[in-house]
Order: sequence, then C-alpha cells, then structure tokens
Amino acid sequence: MTSGPLPFDPIARAASIWEARIGPASTMATVTSIMRVQQILLSAADSALRPLGLTFARYEALVLLTFARQGNLPMRVMGERLQLHPTSVTNIVDRLESDGLAKRTPHPTDRRTTLVSITETGEERTGEATKALTEIEFGLVGLTDRQAKQLTSLLEQVRRAAGDFA
Repeated sequence: MTSGPLPFDPIARAASIWEARIGPASTMATVTSIMRVQQILLSAADSALRPLGLTFARYEALVLLTFARQGNLPMRVMGERLQLHPTSVTNIVDRLESDGLAKRTPHPTDRRTTLVSITETGEERTGEATKALTEIEFGLVGLTDRQAKQLTSLLEQVRRAAGDFA
C-alpha cells in the first residue's frame, strides 16, 4: 500500500500504454477500475464492521435474515440469495451462531433442511452495523445519488448478461 495518493491515475496510464501496444483499452480500464473500487469498498466496509466483530459476508447474511418473512430461512435459500456456495454459507452461519447472532433449528416437516434465524443480539448488531455502514455510505464516496443509481443500472446489465439473474 502506498503512503498517500499517487500523483497520477495508474489505471489511466496503463490504459494509455495498453492502447499504444495492444489495442483498444476501454474494457481493460473498466474492469481494472471495478476491481480497484471493489478493494476500496471492501476496505471501507471491513473498517466499519471490524469493531462489531463482523465481515461484510456475515453482515449480508444477517440482513438477509432480517428480511425473512417467516423469521428464518433454509440454509439452501440463504446460499441462493447470497449467491454463495453451500460451504461458504455453512461457514458464515457457523461463525454467526458461535457469536450468538444467529441460530439453527431443524425444519418442522423436512428433516433434510436446517433453518437459520437471527437472534435478538443479531438484530441489535445488524442495526449497529447498518448505522456504521450508512455513515460511511458503504465506502462509495465521490458520486451523487443519481450517479450511484446510474452505476448500479450499468452493473446490473453486466450481471444480467453474465447470467446472475433472469
């Protein structure tokens, strides 16, 4: 990590060199910019959530549980909604459960299914985390609300084209 901002945009410089040596650079520059912004956003989110003992993945799982109409969700559904592999969901739920933020219960009619619900402590922690993240705008600084909506719309097109959703 650098000790301060660079005096130039390294992605713009790389794009200029790419253009001169390889060819059109717009896709490379866009993807590289997205990857760098992801690093910036994850760093900001981690800094806001670390004092609360959460990662962004665990925070997303808690928020998903707060959205559940029945007060719980099957682990399979959590994986689908969070777009995670079942092993990752298990690891997240293991950690949330060990921290007292969520609990597993057997499904009342399907013995193969485990339900996950948020605890009262989990709800309180989710509220604190949401406040911490919204105070820093989830790390997405430098855009107006209109620009953020426009960016979301553009990224939605990429996600749809990649088969992320129908």
